Amino acid sequence: MSSRISSSAARYAPHGYALLRTRGLHVLVHRRSAGAALLMSCVQLALSALSLSTGAAGMSPLDAVLAAFGAGPDMQVFLIQHLRLPRLTAGVLSGFAFGVGGCLLQTLARNRLATPSIIGIDDGASAFAVASIVAVPTSLAPSVLALWGAAVAAILVFALSAGAGARGYRFIIVGIAVGVMFGAITNLMLARTGIDSANQAYPWTVGSLNARPALSVWLLAAGLAVCVPAAKYAARSLDPLRLSDAVAIGLGVSLARTRAMVLVLTVVLTGLAVAVAGPVGLIALAAPEAARHLADDKGVPVLLSGLVGALMMIAADWVGGTLFAPIEIPVGVVTAVVGGPYLLWILLRKPGRGMT
Repeated sequence: MSSRISSSAARYAPHGYALLRTRGLHVLVHRRSAGAALLMSCVQLALSALSLSTGAAGMSPLDAVLAAFGAGPDMQVFLIQHLRLPRLTAGVLSGFAFGVGGCLLQTLARNRLATPSIIGIDDGASAFAVASIVAVPTSLAPSVLALWGAAVAAILVFALSAGAGARGYRFIIVGIAVGVMFGAITNLMLARTGIDSANQAYPWTVGSLNARPALSVWLLAAGLAVCVPAAKYAARSLDPLRLSDAVAIGLGVSLARTRAMVLVLTVVLTGLAVAVAGPVGLIALAAPEAARHLADDKGVPVLLSGLVGALMMIAADWVGGTLFAPIEIPVGVVTAVVGGPYLLWILLRKPGRGMT
């Protein structure tokens, strides 16, 4: 069977693709994208094992993995399952969400800088999450308020920039202005509250994976389970949309429906991710660009962007926890230090197909 599949792939698949045929099911797989996804998954597993084993209680990566499954001394099992594994899970899920959200928004706006962090969606989510703690304490979880904040910021940006399909720097400038406005509101709330409330709200202003609320992580996991398949479905319409509106309409793409769907998905993913990790928005900038490079700019790399985003998040958290141990650097600070030079490289690098 494997030889027949390989023969069919060589005979009928386009260049760079593999055609898998079995029992009437035909699957066309882009070789380079599949290889990159497999590589990212393997590196992520290795880094996850290293992250779980790193800390004051010395243990090998193998012992850490076994403890994650309940094998080994009780102290190691407790340390891994109740302290380190939830933190790792929060990092993987939030990084994946940031990566997918950034990929969708960049493709929709046809601009590599159009990420949730730069156009203010992260700031809106952070402002509402902080408000639920320090300004108008409510029974609603910060994750719920963060979702509303992301939605409000997105509506403002797309309305003021003349629609979700806006191109060029007007879209970016309006987003930056909205982000600055929400950032100022957040700083004002923190300046007028007590030190205890400010410390409680701090992770939602800088980005951290330390002691993340279990409810927020579960909500993010549920959001990913719904939004990722929807994002893959929306990617089929986003691919022709990268060329021009006229071409997309000629190919039968409904612009209004596609833009509305992508906007909703981006808001949900970003709001839930910010509620878990805070505004670590540079993941959404870097992961899609790296994914497009790894995939050789074929299609809309939704899943690969998520995998790269998850890898970047846990790598930044591992670096922040080990670089100046026992002093911990928040993951948002690490990504900001790395993201500055990376942003300059993005601006100087030749854009990919359909991007400005």
